[in-house]
Amino acid sequence: MNPVAGAELPARGRELTVAQPYLIQQQWDAYTEEQHAVWAELVRRRMPQLREHAAQEYLDGFHQIGLREDTIPNLSEVNRRLSPRTGWNATPVSGFLPPDAFFEMLAARQFPTTTYIRGRESMEYTPEPDIFHDVFGHVPMHAHPVFADFLQHYGRVCARLMHDKEKLEKMGRLFWFTVEFGVIRQHGKVRLYGSGLISSHGEGTHVIEGKPEIRDFNLDLVLEQKFLVSEEQKVLYAVESFDQIYEAAQEAERRLA
Repeated sequence: MNPVAGAELPARGRELTVAQPYLIQQQWDAYTEEQHAVWAELVRRRMPQLREHAAQEYLDGFHQIGLREDTIPNLSEVNRRLSPRTGWNATPVSGFLPPDAFFEMLAARQFPTTTYIRGRESMEYTPEPDIFHDVFGHVPMHAHPVFADFLQHYGRVCARLMHDKEKLEKMGRLFWFTVEFGVIRQHGKVRLYGSGLISSHGEGTHVIEGKPEIRDFNLDLVLEQKFLVSEEQKVLYAVESFDQIYEAAQEAERRLA
């Protein structure tokens, strides 16, 4: 267990070097009425399911960072609420980042956030990240102190493993089965917290209907569990608390870094 929430906070002020060329400004005033309407429809599709099946920490974070159902988030306003809680910022970037830039940003408590929003032709799925997946899917969890510490620690460990493709691949599996497709047991039920489950109605429903095998979280199994991005998940790993994934990142560091 991480005894002091925010214990890794000092790295927040670290200057970015590798990621610097990818940083942009969000032009919030340039979003059209149609783009705001797309955001609103996406959120309203997901919220009924999430109110019943999302982890409480996600639902709390949604309100704590001031997300709205009818308007694309202004990242400056999100960060004004988020940063004092955990030191994290949703930092606008131009799109996909190379791994070294991505890990550098996580280690500095800056989450790479795309400002583009999908069109109506891609409402169900978009192969590239957009602000709905990045902010609606990811950022509410960054308001939770233990999850926030876990994610920064993960970035630090991976930044040190850039030279070792095999070890980095193992760490990628830890990210996949926590940050992207994480589930947690709360009040006797499996709840969603991974961004891939939060932001996708199909993926969330897949879990709620009991289709994937839900195993107890086990770092040995997770580090070896292969997956395909292009298909619904066959196996997921449920934690009992977010302390468990923070401890897993520390144990992975001892084994691999």
